[in-house]
Parts: sequence; structure tokens; C-alpha cells
Amino acid sequence: MKKVILFDFWGTLVENGVWSPIKQVRNMLQIRLPFPEYVVRMERAMMTEKFSSLKEAFESVCKEFSIEPNKERIEALVGMWNSSWMLAQPYQEVKDTLTKLKEKYSLVLISNTDSFSIENVLDKFELRDFFDTIFLSYKVGMIKTDSNFLKHVVSEVNVEVEDCVIIGDSIQSDMIPAQKIGIKSVLIDRKNSREYPLKIQKLQQLEGVIND
Repeated sequence: MKKVILFDFWGTLVENGVWSPIKQVRNMLQIRLPFPEYVVRMERAMMTEKFSSLKEAFESVCKEFSIEPNKERIEALVGMWNSSWMLAQPYQEVKDTLTKLKEKYSLVLISNTDSFSIENVLDKFELRDFFDTIFLSYKVGMIKTDSNFLKHVVSEVNVEVEDCVIIGDSIQSDMIPAQKIGIKSVLIDRKNSREYPLKIQKLQQLEGVIND
């Protein structure tokens, strides 16, 4: 059976246009929770359903953390978030590497994301056709750290976990969920600043570790 590569999007294939928008939301709303707790709650509030606008999405985030969603605060959040996707760029090697990998593997995109930014970036850089299937949290109704997200992906793609490899930039959101259900996981760490058993710095190195 053809091996399936599950790719995370933000930070793996595409660089955000502004510094860590999720961390910026935390700072702008002055949320003092530990980041691992904050990010799960924030993503579930903003990225597991389709909102009519980013304003509505950030109102949901404010509600989750019991913060008053005043107009100035929401406008600042929307402005920052829009700047991030508008300035986002695929990493330099992405298109060439995906083109080569697609000849030998089935490529699947998985992402925690709101319903606005990723759709715009996929279209802007013509990235959709690289993937056989796309699973976005706002459509699936779960984020990647939810126990059933990857199980759902594997079931929908109709493969066994041992035929899958996940490539992502987050140990918490990508590596640990993959480990829990037995999917081989490869961390992309472009700054070479973290330790992980299977790690690459550029996507061109991926094929060399897939079949190790």
C-alpha cells in the first residue's frame, strides 16, 4: 500500500506572516494561563466551527476566557490575524518537495485553523492540488490534540496507522497525538532548537527518514 504522509500546515508548510499569531492573541488578551492549557482552549473556541466573520470567532475566544469583547480589542485581534495570513508564505522548498513526494506517496493535509485564513492561503499559492485529502479542524469539529482527530483521518483515508507518517512543527499538537495512536512522527525544526527522535530541518530531508 502507498504510504500516506500527513502534513501539518502552519509552521510546517507555510510561515505565518506575523510572529506567532496564537501567542499574540494570548498577549493581547492578557491571558495568564500556561501556554499548553491556553492554546487548546483557544483553538477549540476559534477553530472547531465555521464562523460568519473573524469578529465572531474572536468573540468566541473572549467568551471562552471570560473576557469582555469590546470593539477596540476585537478590531485589534482581527487586524493582527488578517495581517498574518495576508503576509504568509510557503517555505521556499515546499512546492518542489511536495511535487516530488506526490509521485510516490499519498499526501494529506491536516490543520488546526479558523475558517478564513487557511482557505485564502491555499488558494493564493495554489496548494490544494498537492493533497489527496484535506482535514481542517473547523470542518472536522475537532483539533489535532483531540483523541479522535487522527483516528478520524486514518479512518476516512482508509489506511492503517503503520502506513502513515506525520510531519509537523509542534511536539504538543503533532508529535504527541501521533505517538498516542501509533503513527510515525517527524518533527520539522528549522532552527534546530529542540530534541526529538526523528527530526529534520528542511522538507527535502523527509524522504530519507520516512522508511527508516
